[in-house]
Amino acid sequence: MKTYSVKSGDIKRETHVIDVSDKILGRVATEIAVLLMGKHKAMFCRNADVGDCVTVINAEKIQVTGNKPKQKLYFRHSNYPGGFKNISLEKLMANHPDRVISNAVSGMLPHNHLHAKMMKRLRVFAGLTQSVSNVEKLETAKTGRKKAEIRYIPIETKGSGKKAIKH
Repeated sequence: MKTYSVKSGDIKRETHVIDVSDKILGRVATEIAVLLMGKHKAMFCRNADVGDCVTVINAEKIQVTGNKPKQKLYFRHSNYPGGFKNISLEKLMANHPDRVISNAVSGMLPHNHLHAKMMKRLRVFAGLTQSVSNVEKLETAKTGRKKAEIRYIPIETKGSGKKAIKH
């Protein structure tokens, strides 16, 4: 019996639209990372890009626990002397709520040659409140091609059983 190797023709990508309003940042980010990597598929392979496309809506309504809005800091450096800058989660949510989700998902993906390819398939919209069909039309207008299909995936939350989240 030979080992199965994934070929580019075998990969079928789906589009998942996730409404993150009133969801916890880390829990949603792990689900998004799994979808981007393709770990939910039977043909998952670490050295091949088999993941799906993910569109996140209502990023401005994401929740975090504890005192993180004031205490959590995001760092960057300009590579110039004295170019170290930091910004709190509270300020980043006020100015660029889409970057909060992108940074969380980026940290959960493997940092190899596939990282940039996976991140290109993630689209985050700050306050999109239209229906899922309008999101699909927006995606089609942006890319010029029709997306495969939109699925609703149930995600379990603590204590309340299963809840359907738009993917």
